[in-house]
Amino acid sequence: MHARRLLLSTLALLAAIASAAAIAAPEVSGRRIAIGEADAQRFLEGRFPHRQDALGGLVEVTASNPLLAIPPGDRMHLAVDLAVSTAGGGPVPLGTLALTSALRYDTAQGAFFLDQPRIDDFRQAGGGAGLSAASREVLNSWLADYARSQPVYRIEPELAALLGDLQVQSAGVENGRLVVTFNQDIGFLAPALAP
Repeated sequence: MHARRLLLSTLALLAAIASAAAIAAPEVSGRRIAIGEADAQRFLEGRFPHRQDALGGLVEVTASNPLLAIPPGDRMHLAVDLAVSTAGGGPVPLGTLALTSALRYDTAQGAFFLDQPRIDDFRQAGGGAGLSAASREVLNSWLADYARSQPVYRIEPELAALLGDLQVQSAGVENGRLVVTFNQDIGFLAPALAP
């Protein structure tokens, strides 16, 4: 019995180490930190499903199944499934929202947030046509709150602490990555991030 417990504990530890190794550290080079699409996707998956009030608490929007893409250009793509519920009712599938957005970086939080998100497409659950005015109002309200308060990626607190009070010169999407450029060289941090 003791040997079996030890074996199970060892296997659990190895699985935890393997999953931690699967998440790559941000790439630090010169004055920049770059985060790949796969790392940002894993971060988002850990934050969903996400529930948030909209329209002053009249409805609750539940977002699930995030799918992130960072194509060439300066905007990222994000698709999420949405459901709404009112006054104690269960969630009713609304559809799939696809948006594009620039990014902003908040130094105090060490995180990327949506900046000027734009709804590019919405597929109603059940194949309905278009968005009603009420649905569009709910989506725009939810999206504004989400963009303001929910990060799409957060730099590990240890790295953020090492960055101290450096000033951000720019942040955004570049060559399929989330990128922050600082006012000083931060290449000295690269060895601290090595596995």
